[in-house]
Amino acid sequence: MLMKQPCPDLHFTYQMPYGSALQDTGVQFSVFSRSATSMRLLLYNKMNDLEPSEVIEFDPNDHRRGDVWSMHVPGLAHGQLYHYQASGPWDPDHGHRFDAAARLIDPYAQALAGTFQKSTDGVVRPPKCVVIDDTFDWEGDRHLRHDVSESVIYEMHVRGFTKSRTAKVKASGSYLGVIEKIPYLKSLGITAVELMPVNEFPIRNPLGEKLDRPNYWGYDPMAFFAPHRGYAHGKKPGSQVNEFKQMVKALHQAGIEVILDVVFNHTCEGNENGPTLSFKGLENQIYYILSEGKHYCNYSGCGNTLNGNHPVVREMIFHCLRHWVYNYHVDGFRFDLASILSRDRSGNLIPNPPMVELIAEDPLLANTKIIAEAWDAAGAYQVGSFGNHRWAEWNGRYRDDVRGFWRGDGGTLGALATRLAGSSDLYEHAGRPPHCSINFITSHDGFTMNDLVSYKDKRNLANGENNCDGDNHNISDNYGAEGPTRKKAVRTVRNRQVRNMMSTLLLSQGVPMLVSGDEIRRTQRGNNNAYCQDSDISWFDWRLVEKNSDMFRFVQALIAFRREQPTVRREHFLTGKPVDGRKIPDVSWYSPAGTPLDWGQHALSMVAYIAAPSRVDDPEGLGRDMVMMFNSTGQDREFMMPEMGRGIKWNLFINTAGESPEDIYPDLDGPMPPSSRLVDVPCHSLKVYVSQREPF
Repeated sequence: MLMKQPCPDLHFTYQMPYGSALQDTGVQFSVFSRSATSMRLLLYNKMNDLEPSEVIEFDPNDHRRGDVWSMHVPGLAHGQLYHYQASGPWDPDHGHRFDAAARLIDPYAQALAGTFQKSTDGVVRPPKCVVIDDTFDWEGDRHLRHDVSESVIYEMHVRGFTKSRTAKVKASGSYLGVIEKIPYLKSLGITAVELMPVNEFPIRNPLGEKLDRPNYWGYDPMAFFAPHRGYAHGKKPGSQVNEFKQMVKALHQAGIEVILDVVFNHTCEGNENGPTLSFKGLENQIYYILSEGKHYCNYSGCGNTLNGNHPVVREMIFHCLRHWVYNYHVDGFRFDLASILSRDRSGNLIPNPPMVELIAEDPLLANTKIIAEAWDAAGAYQVGSFGNHRWAEWNGRYRDDVRGFWRGDGGTLGALATRLAGSSDLYEHAGRPPHCSINFITSHDGFTMNDLVSYKDKRNLANGENNCDGDNHNISDNYGAEGPTRKKAVRTVRNRQVRNMMSTLLLSQGVPMLVSGDEIRRTQRGNNNAYCQDSDISWFDWRLVEKNSDMFRFVQALIAFRREQPTVRREHFLTGKPVDGRKIPDVSWYSPAGTPLDWGQHALSMVAYIAAPSRVDDPEGLGRDMVMMFNSTGQDREFMMPEMGRGIKWNLFINTAGESPEDIYPDLDGPMPPSSRLVDVPCHSLKVYVSQREPF
């Protein structure tokens, strides 16, 4: 009998209908503009040239087909630098903002080079577009296709991960720098990195206004198809293309997927006071949502809103997603302020938005992970209702409820149980599984985990906005002293709280996401909005890996447990009904006394008994029963092991009040509970026991 062999991914380059396409005899340039009356191609010899070496007019008779201007220029090669210029109506009252003098970035540019250049003629000169040769030896690289339910996501900033001198890498702050630190990522155990924006954005304000701060986070897109030039180690135009591919290939070789944070909700051109860099000067009324045909709608909070449900813009987004998947081998996307994709061309939220459905159903993206930040800056909040089962969501409710419970807020016990069990209140009614919930407690936007337990109030003065920026609703506490302290009692509670929240995150149903540095207690010194802090406030401090090695070990063991245990990553919601073949429910809730739980407003302690999956869902029998004892009060308490656990041998796995190495037992060989079955659980702490053997 012939055995079927696995079919390898067939690598092919995704060809786009627009942009600059390198050919044997030259380069084909294609750009969309419906309302332009003339179009010009500006060619440059060097990255720092203020003026083009050649200007070539598109002949409207020979070089225009419909609304597409397309021209072949012979003799050009890889690395050619260029801009567009477009003439057309200046009629802001009807949405037109053509400027014949403006130097325009190709919306489909695959790379940019250089910086914004100052001039005395009032013309903004943005970075130049680069003609790219897409040739790259992938050495058989293929998408890893980890199951979503088995993912552990690590949100990180490419530059900040290795920019600090403490990183001790050759290519600091770059794609190649990430490669040097892959052994660290692999040892931590995460399955995917979620990279904060890596498509092109202005490094600083292109107009040089008084609040000209670094654009560190990168949520201000300038060219959606191009890897950010600021993260390249090489100085040659286009180096970022090859280096980004090297990084993806190396991460895949380590078993780590790459998810991109993409910003299809606005651009860096701002409102009517912003610069004309690309979209405004080519077809403003199509690329942006306008009110009364002239005013920029600002659902993004950044001055403008991309018109994502216009067919032309929709086409661009699809080409862009496919470009990153097939030309760069990325494994998924997190869509920033994704609710904007649910708005029609007038800005109204619509049911079953076509853009959201089309992304989910696109056959070329069928194996790609898609994650929504299911809200926007204009009040839309769609957590639990964004798209179909293909869409996962950043679960903001999870973040708030877990923070509130561990801070000791009354009325949060039921919410914690719901989040721990996978947030069925948000997803089950729509037929969506637990892995649609991307659980997180911290993200790039807000306090780090360390700062969440060290500050009651934000400390954002370094941002230059009089501490007025950043969220004021942090659900944080300092436990007796604001910021760093030597008070032992305060430090003790903080240590417990960090472990409590990290344990909850990694033992909840759904998909966990942790922020780079939380595993070693990175601090931003109380800054909860470090978008402009390209400094040691934001950078990963590698000295903490050794200093807080006990915390790293704790998180490492949690991730290893999660990846091995189907008990905490079920494909179906917990029901409270008996598991097949057993007499005990898949989940049960108890008071510390072992009695049925009173979900009262002020209860802050509980026991959760989570049974291992059935043989149907766990054919290898790897799952273990778990007993989780939560004590968010300020008093030590005794907890009774559940009666239904009699006859099962238990070992302590986690004790967040314990001193390392007795805070976690990676080999699941911790002490057994007392013969009295009464377990002491100190204040502000969590204990987790796991069954010693297969319970079936």
